[in-house]
Amino acid sequence: MIKLFKVKEQQREENGNGRGPRNKQTFGELRLCKDITELNLPHACTISFPGGKDKLMNFEIKIQPDAGYYVGGKFLFSFDVPSLYPHNPPKVKCKNKVYHPNIDLEGNVCLNVLREDWKPVLNINTIIYGLYHILTEPNHEDPLNLEAAAVLRDNPELFKSNVRRAMYGGTVNNISFTLCV
Repeated sequence: MIKLFKVKEQQREENGNGRGPRNKQTFGELRLCKDITELNLPHACTISFPGGKDKLMNFEIKIQPDAGYYVGGKFLFSFDVPSLYPHNPPKVKCKNKVYHPNIDLEGNVCLNVLREDWKPVLNINTIIYGLYHILTEPNHEDPLNLEAAAVLRDNPELFKSNVRRAMYGGTVNNISFTLCV
């Protein structure tokens, strides 16, 4: 009897009768939808969905700082939002190779709200403002790139020169960077 009901239900779904298949959204997807509709992006930031609007859990943010060492640059960050969001923070990577004390050469980002200070009450907007902040005011006190942090701390003029060279596709300390201006 049970098998008969399953077959009839399957036939209804295939014929378009009845309710049809339903794609249930996870709590993380529902929360992310809410976060995205409530985004209040800085004017220097844009959001895009490379996988289309159906793939909300993976998106990109482009930041074009209008102040600081990285002014004029275009930096792309990918967001991979886990199904357990907001209990777990998104995984964020910088897609540009950048000379920065808080971003390593593989694109990993050192931002406290992505690690120990993450709380479920925080949202995507908080992360974007954090990324914007580290691009306008890099922090040498909590680095991923120790060499860049030491140069920023000890010789800000050399740091500025290194950032410019890297942003224009040059090399810094035998490391080649791609153009991001």
